[in-house]
Amino acid sequence: MPLRGPLRRPALALPPSALLSSNNVVTKTPLRKSPLPRSVVLRQRRGHATHLPVPDTRPKTAIFFPGQGVQRVGMLTPWLEAFPSTTSEIIDEIDSVVGYKLSDVIQNGPGKDLNLTPNAQPAIMATSIMIIRILEKHFNFRVQDNAHFTLGHSLGEFAALVAGGYIHFQDSLRMVQKRAEAMSNATRQAEEMYGGEYGMVALVSSDSEHLPPLIAAIHEFVGYDSAGSKVESADDWSPIDQVLIANVNSKTQIVLSGSISRIKTLVAHVRQFLGHDPRAVRLKSDSPFHSPIMKPAVGVVQEMMARNSMVKGRENEDIVMFPGKVTCISNVTARPFESREQLKDLLARQAVETVQWWDSIKYLDQSMKVRRWVGIGPGYVGRNLVGKEVGMRGKDVVKGGGVWAITGPREIEEVLRGLEETDFYEDDEWQDAWDRWD
Repeated sequence: MPLRGPLRRPALALPPSALLSSNNVVTKTPLRKSPLPRSVVLRQRRGHATHLPVPDTRPKTAIFFPGQGVQRVGMLTPWLEAFPSTTSEIIDEIDSVVGYKLSDVIQNGPGKDLNLTPNAQPAIMATSIMIIRILEKHFNFRVQDNAHFTLGHSLGEFAALVAGGYIHFQDSLRMVQKRAEAMSNATRQAEEMYGGEYGMVALVSSDSEHLPPLIAAIHEFVGYDSAGSKVESADDWSPIDQVLIANVNSKTQIVLSGSISRIKTLVAHVRQFLGHDPRAVRLKSDSPFHSPIMKPAVGVVQEMMARNSMVKGRENEDIVMFPGKVTCISNVTARPFESREQLKDLLARQAVETVQWWDSIKYLDQSMKVRRWVGIGPGYVGRNLVGKEVGMRGKDVVKGGGVWAITGPREIEEVLRGLEETDFYEDDEWQDAWDRWD
């Protein structure tokens, strides 16, 4: 989707607590930037024929959102201190939608309560959208004016759909809350019925060439590729047998989800018969997300998607607005959502499907030529995953762009400056675009 105007960054008026931090890592290579204003360059290149249409020459931009695991007690504090009036309004809205003081859990904990899925998921999603609201109100930064794509990792997909203009924040927050409750209940029921532990384990390979045979071996071992495509038959599998590749995060990292004892057996099988030894890391997760055990969450989302919006003034309208304002990438297909009905289907199925994060990043990087990546929300996990995939190319790092993250107010100026500095770079692709107009 074309950008609709230049980035307009007003003078910053942050309090001392929100001064610029150097925590954010920017990866960009300065190219030949024109010393003249853009309008002058455009007139020069077109022989003053300003009545002709002008191609969008700025690097494509993707905004992405984090999933569960990035929550921490007090993560709202910097935003409350820097923007008290705006955050107060949003917190009231959040607490009203979920029906209890979620903001107190976020701010005061204890951590064991915040880490519970029914609290963690709405907390992360709400914090991400709070940051978007602050950028819009205080910095005139609207997603639809400054991004070509949105995407989110697992839970983050709900924030991406809100930011992209597909689902209203309140509808999405309710859906996240009910979905999280269904996930937590499903895990508890599996434990009560079958015993054992359920969770997630990351497998990290030292060589990207090991990943395809590793995935193939796991699929062969568990006996099926995708629970999501077999939701109806998932009941045929006892939870002790239900293990799935939950995430393909990068060219060297996947995440397994399901019975911990079954996962341990699988890892031992891989180490014995596959010829290499991936590092296994148990994740801090209280549920086996994206495994067949999460099937009840699919039904919850399907049922809510079948309703109209619950937002005041939209009660007679479909909960999904399609098309949205910015192209959004699906976790399941690693491609843009194509229709309202497909969006509803994929968003529901996502709970038991593999998150194709690596394929999503490859698609945007290689096919769509995205060069600017901005993470919005708590934590740096997403920024690090994206940066590793698109920013580690020897000396040629993210040509004409960068990888940034806004996790707190101190990073806003750096990110907006980075976007402004890379807003109009003159590289080979830019030159080719103009040559086609001549």
